[in-house]
Amino acid sequence: YQKKIFFIKIYKNKNETGFGNALKFGVEKNENDAIIIFMGDCSDNSEDIIEYVKFLDEGYDCVFGSRFIKNSKLKDYPILKLIFNRLANNLIRILFFIKYNDVTNAFKAYSKKALKECQPIVSQHFNINAELALKSIIRGYKYKVIPISWTNRKQGISKFYIKEMSNRYFFTILYIFLEKVLLRKDIFKGKKY
Repeated sequence: YQKKIFFIKIYKNKNETGFGNALKFGVEKNENDAIIIFMGDCSDNSEDIIEYVKFLDEGYDCVFGSRFIKNSKLKDYPILKLIFNRLANNLIRILFFIKYNDVTNAFKAYSKKALKECQPIVSQHFNINAELALKSIIRGYKYKVIPISWTNRKQGISKFYIKEMSNRYFFTILYIFLEKVLLRKDIFKGKKY
């Protein structure tokens, strides 16, 4: 692709394996004003990227996709995964007093400034999706939630395992909740909450 489209840069992840580690590597390599996280299995609809860019250009620090709001489209979502998803995301909403209902979703956009404030990024796997979103929200960054389309992969095998990931997500949520409660003054540095 690099030969056909000159502005595409391809990097080989030098971190350990894991979605979060690959994403951290991409964040480190990013030289632009923003980054859009998009799943490589093509479950997300690339046409939705236009909306992400639009809201970043309007001045939002973060744009979060939701598969569970009006005008979103969800196709072939596995029922067991859906049940766990809804339970986890509703727990997160209640715990953090937020309206965003798809924190665990990967399809998000962040300004470089917001990502810098999310450091250090500790997640090594899919729990990075919750870490980055929740850190951005509790730090008071301006965000927009938009409906997106999601279709279950047609090929390949998902590397997301509910049992394995539940402990990682639990750690991430607890870590950010404690950070919010105990380090509130350090996080906001004069921002109104």
